[in-house]
Amino acid sequence: MIDLRTLPDSWRRWPVTVRDLPLALLVALASAVPALHNHGTQLGDLPGRPFDALAMVAIALECLPLAIRRRWPALSLALVSLGFAIDQLRAYHTVAGAALAIALVSAGAHVERRRRTSVVLASVAYVALAVALDRQGSPEGVTGFVTFYLALTLAWGIGAWLRQSRAAEAERRHHVAVTARAAERTRIASELHDVVTHHVTAMVVQAEAARYLTAAPERLEVTLTAITDTGRRAVTDLRHLLDLINPDHDAEPRTPSVGELRALVAQTRQAGQPVEFTEEGTPAGTTGGAELAAYRIVQEALTNALRYAHGSRTSVHVRHGEREITVEVGTDDAGPYATAPGGSGRGLAGLRERVGVLGGEFRAERRSGGGFVVRARIPTGSPS
Repeated sequence: MIDLRTLPDSWRRWPVTVRDLPLALLVALASAVPALHNHGTQLGDLPGRPFDALAMVAIALECLPLAIRRRWPALSLALVSLGFAIDQLRAYHTVAGAALAIALVSAGAHVERRRRTSVVLASVAYVALAVALDRQGSPEGVTGFVTFYLALTLAWGIGAWLRQSRAAEAERRHHVAVTARAAERTRIASELHDVVTHHVTAMVVQAEAARYLTAAPERLEVTLTAITDTGRRAVTDLRHLLDLINPDHDAEPRTPSVGELRALVAQTRQAGQPVEFTEEGTPAGTTGGAELAAYRIVQEALTNALRYAHGSRTSVHVRHGEREITVEVGTDDAGPYATAPGGSGRGLAGLRERVGVLGGEFRAERRSGGGFVVRARIPTGSPS
């Protein structure tokens, strides 16, 4: 059984000449209807004559080239124009004369090169046809011929307008695609920064601590295991992100949620950072990008705590409200949080931008008594 919903897509897969052929045949069949004889375009207003074999040739020349009006628009216009000239000079006045307007619209829309040359040649051919009709005794006059020429010019102009509209739409889609790719690259770069910085910082801190544990094999074993686990997590996350960069990937973007914060805190504790974690409320079922933003804020803040205030007491507080998530991460150490070597500031800038896009607030500042604190308020988009 044929699924009617798939017909438009199936039709578009056919060659363009096949898709244009029905219109050509329809105009040709209309021209063959006896009741419509001598009721077509009458340029020159010469007395009509009965159809003969040459009339069939004229109809064929006017109608059948419409099948190639998008594939070879200039050739289609030339053949249709020839058939139209025969039609008018012989005064058949067939309905097929309407094909000239269709061919002109298609030519205006699809002729790619030498458009001015096409316009000049078509105009010269029209002038020659007008002169020939006038010599046959046409009462049309200059005004009538000029008016018809302007009508033909309008048909070409409509096609040119369609061409410009199509080009503008293609440019818009290209711009949207470029912008989307740039945004995706920025997002992946931000994710890479967050993942790599956190895991590698934890590994460096753990490796530094391992230097001083050679006399305590049990503690050294625990530290080395933590380094191994951190490295494995880093490799897993990096592989996932690299899969996303591949245009042929079929992986779904992995978006850590607030619910994974306990694992993140546990990993930071393994690296030797004393972290107090408190959580209020229950995460909403759907919070858009708020959960990911909250996770990244805690991740970046703990990474900076490991890097610049290692060993200092660190607190993480997350509260789930009805309409927002609030995050506060602080450390008691007065280390060089913002100016330490190796810090690019890219992480905090990315977090501020991420929260700003969601309509929230983000602050990272020193405490008056020493240490630093990161605070964020992230709207969840949930109804009140």
